[in-house]
Amino acid sequence: MGDILIVDDERDIRELISDILKDEGFTTRLAGTSDDAMAELNKEPPALMILDIWLKDSRMDGIDILKTVKRDNPDVPIIIISGHGNIEIAVAAIKQGAYDFIEKPFNIDQLMVVITRAMETSRLRRENSELRRKDVTTTDMIGMSPAFRTLKSQLDKVTKSNGRVMLTGPSGAGKEIAARYIHTHSERSDGPFITVNSASIEPERMEEVLFGRESSGRGIEPGLLEQAHGGVIYFDEVADMPLGTQSKILRVLTEQQFQRVGGGDKVRVDLRVISSTTRNLEAEVESGTFRQELFHRLNVVPIDVPALAERREDIPELATHFIHSFNKAQGLPLRKLSEEAVTMLQTMGWPGNVRQLKNVIERVLILGGDRGDIQASEIPSETPPESSEEGRVVLSGSLATLPLREARELFEREYLLTQINRFGGNISRTAGFVGMERSALHRKLKSLNVVTSSRSGARIASVLDEEADLEEDA
Repeated sequence: MGDILIVDDERDIRELISDILKDEGFTTRLAGTSDDAMAELNKEPPALMILDIWLKDSRMDGIDILKTVKRDNPDVPIIIISGHGNIEIAVAAIKQGAYDFIEKPFNIDQLMVVITRAMETSRLRRENSELRRKDVTTTDMIGMSPAFRTLKSQLDKVTKSNGRVMLTGPSGAGKEIAARYIHTHSERSDGPFITVNSASIEPERMEEVLFGRESSGRGIEPGLLEQAHGGVIYFDEVADMPLGTQSKILRVLTEQQFQRVGGGDKVRVDLRVISSTTRNLEAEVESGTFRQELFHRLNVVPIDVPALAERREDIPELATHFIHSFNKAQGLPLRKLSEEAVTMLQTMGWPGNVRQLKNVIERVLILGGDRGDIQASEIPSETPPESSEEGRVVLSGSLATLPLREARELFEREYLLTQINRFGGNISRTAGFVGMERSALHRKLKSLNVVTSSRSGARIASVLDEEADLEEDA
């Protein structure tokens, strides 16, 4: 059930409540002063607190303790009790985050009803936290390409530290998955992972969303920084954060504390910060749209997340993973990819990266139904296909106007570029697929002015500079 901390300066009262609760199967801890209460809280947060407003011979009264608990352990429900109850005290307690207020002398049945409801609230909060953590731990890093292995090696090196990480890379490449991987494998994995979508929050609301708000009418509303206490705060697209907010975030990183909007008390937080951006932050600093001090604070460990085009070998495994995920989450058909479908997926451009691949797989599963292996014809092409008769390939206008030798050379170059990029620059695998000896493929690539590398795949060699050099030599 979880234990209940009873804080009351009257020994008879706290022992009476304890005996009643023990009879109902609860375990209890007792405290007679604010110092004793804080000591118990520091040992381990309880599932519920029963807290007297007036504590004789204590440094803090019940409202002070309430504020502290709600700052450091916001999920702990607190029931306030008092022998000097009035409407003002009750309202003040509720505004500060108390679950309920009961006046002494209290009715035992009434107290038990409130305690039972509060404990149910505590249980649901714990379950929600566990579900959030499970959701994080199921975020898998998938791939075996050289670019992926380099990324995973870098992530593994930072998981056990508390250093700030800056993830860079194109939109949809998987920067948030990388951030969640760091969190899941860190010593903070039991804590929350809170995402700040800097680009989607209205600038005028940014500080309220981050720091929270205090008001007489609505009490305390914790912000995202407070919610991330003990875990990770992830600033997605940090370059979109307003300049004014950047200054305050810099102060939070320096002091590890802040004030809520409209509040006067300092809120202390223990956070690890991970950020991401698709933009060049150094250029943003030069242009004056991003603060240099904040850049240096956040960019302690920079890690590049590669585009999907740099890790084409991972596409079949990623696509299969998405098929299984959609089957489990949405009940979509569990289909396999045909070889032709895999080839098409590996040769597409993927400007939207892994996110685009996931969307394409979902679309295919929804529209295709359960009809065997996924065929290449089911995959939406990047450009609308030209009409063709059965068994014919329709030539583009530019190709159709060329002499046969030039058209054949252009086709061979584009075909081999596509295949080499598909296999991540691996000449042996490319040669096996196209049906050529490796040495013959090398000669063909050289004759077509195609150069290769293991990271960038293949590209057309620039012959203009060579021709210019020849002209100068002549």
